[in-house]
Amino acid sequence: MTDNAEQKAHFIISKIDHFYSKTPALKEINLTINEGEKVAIVGPSGSGKTTLLSMLNASLQPTQGQVIIQGKSSSQYSSKELKSLRSKIALIPQNLALVSSFKVWQNVVTGNIGKYGFFKLLKNLLAPAKKTLIDIHSILDRVGIEEKLFSTTSNLSGGQRQRVAVARSIFQSPSAILADEPVSSVDPARARSLVELLLKVADEEKTTLIMSLHNLELAMEKFPRVVGMRNGSIQFDRSPDQISKEEIQKLYQLEEKEILEDG
Repeated sequence: MTDNAEQKAHFIISKIDHFYSKTPALKEINLTINEGEKVAIVGPSGSGKTTLLSMLNASLQPTQGQVIIQGKSSSQYSSKELKSLRSKIALIPQNLALVSSFKVWQNVVTGNIGKYGFFKLLKNLLAPAKKTLIDIHSILDRVGIEEKLFSTTSNLSGGQRQRVAVARSIFQSPSAILADEPVSSVDPARARSLVELLLKVADEEKTTLIMSLHNLELAMEKFPRVVGMRNGSIQFDRSPDQISKEEIQKLYQLEEKEILEDG
């Protein structure tokens, strides 16, 4: 990717506030993420990471402020344009959103639901073209589970299911991948392996990657840029080598109210 392309903004979040009822979820968020960047978002539970990711794929509009995605405010996209936009932004949610009764290849096919529409998707789920299966097998090979092409998803291990979710995002051919705590339910070795896989995919596909993580150590080790969130606000946004121990301690420090609630 050229230097100019790397400096082109993929997402611009400007003065965002968001409330659920009267409870603030995001407060005065300003953030710019360029095309091809790899960014980890860290912070304690309830800090606003998932809400922020929902803004980035335009599934949630802010109470105040604006989210600009590829040069246009998300509030200005028509319904048809939003569908097209979301088809280019792959989301890997915490629960992976896989259909357990589907074969692995069928779950991968659903990555293109935004491009196919219902009837074309149904056709591909029931009678896929040979080329589609070849393409999916190639993607499964990249993520290390090529032998699971025809396996039922419910029979897979947790780590294998995560790789199916990654394969689904690759099949989508997105310009950005948003991963919301994708490694929260696996052991440290599998977590590291999956993060490394997503970073490799982002490199190979020249895709913007934004990942929320509970694992601070992994974020600091693997990502060139780390955003720290607490109570709906950004506490720091810089490269790991410029983040102090004091900032990290403050990010995860329990407030008196939280200590009383835990007690």
